[in-house]
Amino acid sequence: MQGNLPPEAQEKLEELQDLQETAQQVAAQKQQAETQLQESQTALDELDDIDEDSTMYREVGELLVKTDYAEAVEDLEEKVDELEVRTETLEKQEERVREQFEDLQSELQQMLGGGGGPGGAPGPGGAGGA
Repeated sequence: MQGNLPPEAQEKLEELQDLQETAQQVAAQKQQAETQLQESQTALDELDDIDEDSTMYREVGELLVKTDYAEAVEDLEEKVDELEVRTETLEKQEERVREQFEDLQSELQQMLGGGGGPGGAPGPGGAGGA
């Protein structure tokens, strides 16, 4: 079908496909950030149940490094704050991409003669007649 499209419609279709890829990438990044945020919040909650004098370690690459309670809390709180901002930013980006996708999709439908409003199926025949 793509070979029969006018150049403007072909261009819009390619933009639509690019936006779909972008949406998938943003969704994957958001999912990863949400998972990290949940893990960090869980770890921070667990620190409430730990004695401040307990020996603790944090992961640094392939190593475990001894840390104290205050430093662990501070590091986790910073991480949670950063991940909350990142998640919020990705949500906004996801919404912008979705809006662009819907706008482009609508433009493409109008180019192809299906601009009859929501729910109107593009194509010949089928309208009216009893």
